[in-house]
Amino acid sequence: MRKLSLVVVAAMLLATGNVLANDTKGENPTRNLSNQISEMLSDNTFSIEHNDLTAQVRFTLNADGEIVVLSVNTEFDEMESFVKAKLNYQKVNLANVEEGKVYTIPVRIEG
Repeated sequence: MRKLSLVVVAAMLLATGNVLANDTKGENPTRNLSNQISEMLSDNTFSIEHNDLTAQVRFTLNADGEIVVLSVNTEFDEMESFVKAKLNYQKVNLANVEEGKVYTIPVRIEG
């Protein structure tokens, strides 16, 4: 009987250790990437007449963790060149970079 209770206690300790070892707060890499891009695009010089500009930006990350802009889908040419100039080959801080994965994010810039 004593050995049985010892085995049960050991099993409970192992199970509890495994549950506590999991990282429940895990950082969302896409959210982190979106925040970094937002910060890169925050300094703009668009006039008030061009407020609320939107675009769809497709990009990938290279092996060095740099953004490589594939396309910027917008009706405003100046915004396209602005986004490409601000983002292309800018290094981002991500723990696990998936090289070659294509991301598409909506971008909205207020003048």
